[in-house]
Amino acid sequence: MLDPRQPRERSPAGRPPAVPAPPDPTAVAPPLAGTGADTVPDTVPERRADARRPGRWAVVAMLGPAFVVSVAYVDPGNFATNMTAGARYGPLLLWVIALANMVAIFVQYLACKIGVATGHDLPELCREHTPRPLCRVLWVQAELVAMATDLAEFVGGAVALYLLFGIPLVPAAFLVGAASLLLLTLAPEGRRRFELVITGFLLVILAGFLYQSLRTGSWSGALSGLRPRFADTRSILLTTGMVGATVMPHVIYLHSSLSRRYGRTSPERKRLVLRANRRAILIALGTAGLVNATMLTVAAAAFHGKGPAGSAYETLEQFHHGLGDAIGPGAALAFALALLASGLASSGVGTLAGQVVMRGFLRRRIPLTLRRLITMGPPLTVLALGVDPTRALVLSQVVLSFGIPFALVPLVVFTARRSVMGSLVNRSVTTVLGTTAAVAITGLNLFLIQDVLLG
Repeated sequence: MLDPRQPRERSPAGRPPAVPAPPDPTAVAPPLAGTGADTVPDTVPERRADARRPGRWAVVAMLGPAFVVSVAYVDPGNFATNMTAGARYGPLLLWVIALANMVAIFVQYLACKIGVATGHDLPELCREHTPRPLCRVLWVQAELVAMATDLAEFVGGAVALYLLFGIPLVPAAFLVGAASLLLLTLAPEGRRRFELVITGFLLVILAGFLYQSLRTGSWSGALSGLRPRFADTRSILLTTGMVGATVMPHVIYLHSSLSRRYGRTSPERKRLVLRANRRAILIALGTAGLVNATMLTVAAAAFHGKGPAGSAYETLEQFHHGLGDAIGPGAALAFALALLASGLASSGVGTLAGQVVMRGFLRRRIPLTLRRLITMGPPLTVLALGVDPTRALVLSQVVLSFGIPFALVPLVVFTARRSVMGSLVNRSVTTVLGTTAAVAITGLNLFLIQDVLLG
């Protein structure tokens, strides 16, 4: 112990010797230029405990981004697809949801991994490693995907307000837009607050379908649907739609951005962070998978084999009224509330994903509120023209299908490059699995697109 009465050793200049500060292994990548209302949640300074303690508490902290991403897997498009499968075929196609959920977990882990390993999101890497003309093409298709996502969320939210309060679709869409703007005001205030609100919406959706499941006993005998099989050609087409719409391109971009704040930590710390993120993804997307599976089993219990009209349920309005007739008004209310929560949460997430796309591909920003106002145009136009809401949902999923290869293929290519990923480069088996998933999903979506376009 030093004696305070003795003078400290001084440098030749008469000053105490400088003690260099140890490097901080938890230092994070600084945000890109731009502040204010146009700042997306991943630019908010992180809580140091997130990167410093990648154990139990880090898993809890990382659940926020994982739940934000998982909302895309229970958007209004999933409502119609999963419940149609249950109404027509009972629990027969439950295995499709299980398979699709495993693919989603794998893809989202790769999206998280590329952000942690490089400190950049997927659009930024595309800008750095692809020719400028190709980068522009990738940006245009990503913007179209974001608009298609907004179309589905607006339509779903507007239908929910119509079912709950009888509000016509066009005014209801304006209300959804206003509510999503209010939700987006949480983004620049703090990432955690936004994540908590989105997680709350997901829990509302889960609670709504668990209530319907308890009322119907929908899981009784449903596990027989985990055995892979088909009933007819139409069940194969429906399977194509369920799997093809699983990988949402916009949340691949968004998840890579939410995880890039760990990009300047040490390699050892990155591995620990990835391990915690892997657990968080399993929990969050497992919850989304449970919601999707419960949708199917509820429709199977309520509609399948219940008279000649049991297989005719195809629209959100028909499902709502059918649940009220088969189970009671409480089930219909739970369905409408879950649909509204899905539309609101998904619209906020989609807008943030669009902001990540523009910032990454073009190094440009616009305020989130302005972006929200711009993206409201197409869905309002569709509803004002009197297009059937369910048909609009189907068409939006087709546009999303076009965008999947443009996000999935670069993701697999970059994560397989040691020059990009460093020590976190994919193992050979991971690259093989990623390539197989990309080829399979792309093929399924091409099949879905030709089926929809050719009737």
